[in-house]
Amino acid sequence: MATPAGKPVPVPTRETQPYWEGCRKHELRIQKCVACGHYQFYPRLYCTACMSEQVEWVRASGRGKVLSFTIVYRPVSPAFAADVPYVVALVTLEEGPQMMCNIVGCPPEQVYIGMPVQVTFEDRTEEISIPHFTPV
Repeated sequence: MATPAGKPVPVPTRETQPYWEGCRKHELRIQKCVACGHYQFYPRLYCTACMSEQVEWVRASGRGKVLSFTIVYRPVSPAFAADVPYVVALVTLEEGPQMMCNIVGCPPEQVYIGMPVQVTFEDRTEEISIPHFTPV
């Protein structure tokens, strides 16, 4: 599968590989600390709440709410020109962590703070799928 319109493709690292494997399966995965129960995103080798190295990957609900957003009218590169206008948002997941993402599936002017959203995935290649969120 070719990358759509030259869009960048993330390169998984040791810390992020389980996340990208989940995305490929259209599952949103985040980390949970075995020691204290804290959920976190972005992936790390330790818990940001208690510093324990006992973090595990769990499947997130995929639900959240828009905390903040902006509408992009000037693409960051020619690869995104066909997408403008598009929404870049900060979504608070039901489990607590926040993710930067795109809101898709509705006109940009319909996005609002507090909007309930659900994860969806864009398959960039056969190996990499990118999580986006769509209104519930």
